[in-house]
Amino acid sequence: MTTVPAPSALRAARRRDRRVYTRSHPLLFALLAATRRHAVTRLGGAVLVHGAEPYRQALTHIPLDRTAAGTTGGAARELSPGGTLFDQEGTGHRTTRRAVADDLGAAGVERLRPVWRDVLDRRLAPLGTGRDVDLVPLARELAGATVRALLGATGDPQAIAAAAAAAAAMAVRDHLPGPRPPGTARAAAEATARLEALLAPASGPTTEPALRAMLAVAAVNTTVAALPRAAAWCADGDLWEQAADDRLRPDLVAELLRVTAPSPLLPRVAAADAELEGCPVKAGDRLILIARHAARGHDRLPDARNPQPPGLAQLVFGAGTHACPGARLARAQLDDALAALAPHRPTVLRARADRGAALPGWRTLTVRAAGSPRPPENR
Repeated sequence: MTTVPAPSALRAARRRDRRVYTRSHPLLFALLAATRRHAVTRLGGAVLVHGAEPYRQALTHIPLDRTAAGTTGGAARELSPGGTLFDQEGTGHRTTRRAVADDLGAAGVERLRPVWRDVLDRRLAPLGTGRDVDLVPLARELAGATVRALLGATGDPQAIAAAAAAAAAMAVRDHLPGPRPPGTARAAAEATARLEALLAPASGPTTEPALRAMLAVAAVNTTVAALPRAAAWCADGDLWEQAADDRLRPDLVAELLRVTAPSPLLPRVAAADAELEGCPVKAGDRLILIARHAARGHDRLPDARNPQPPGLAQLVFGAGTHACPGARLARAQLDDALAALAPHRPTVLRARADRGAALPGWRTLTVRAAGSPRPPENR
């Protein structure tokens, strides 16, 4: 029988987690927080969507311009010749999504599982000897190794993760308000070229280099954002008992992904006139879909015993044909990571937000097993 975490502990966990937003994008975070009382808010040519139902409707009922500047697809097309999962239309988009979904289905995830479990076993072993572990490099290697195995690539996992992070950090600047720094487009293209070279398959071409690169960008950056943040929630919120419980852990995983919302907002552009919660939407309007608010990640604390409805938790992965095909993979990786960490009941020693990352996350998150003394400096 697991104990119920104290509300004060969960609130402390939320306060720490807010730092990844307030330290990296303080003005944007303040704007979104100020407007979240309304399900839909118009600010000039932008429509901010906070509510769960309008968020779902925006992804499933409004035609979207998949190649517009400032969207994920637009960034993908700018960084590559096009034809990726993120900017394709119609039949091409559906065909590519099916191929990716097959690779990331139940059988595909089980094929990849030994890869990330090996990283977890090796990287977390120092906790058993009283040593500290930084979970951010662990998450990078785990993500890079998984991507390498998924794509049959030849590059070093750490190098893949670093290149994917650099490409995403450059591309995401298209999504944020304000002028772009000089040289951003060139730097983004160079980062993508490095990543594509690292992802070259060992036995000849299988999928387009641009698609491989964008899959790596998505997988690496969401994993590096989510895993350390989820572990910090468990440490600060007294959730390790739930993480150790095989029956509760799947719901805990869903709840932690809901409150961390690794991709907290989705920038899109409407391709036709529509309406959301009484707010007119015109073709060409920028839609800022705030996944974190739609999934109630900002105001409903995680509770594996009384989880939010699956339909609400799923919104952090999108909706309808715009749902992320990597959701199963993300849940499996976090489930295994929490199961491996839980016996150590680690506490957070140091945490520093990453101000330059594409997604809100930690630059360092150092943990130590509960009750472990600090080892001598010369050990």
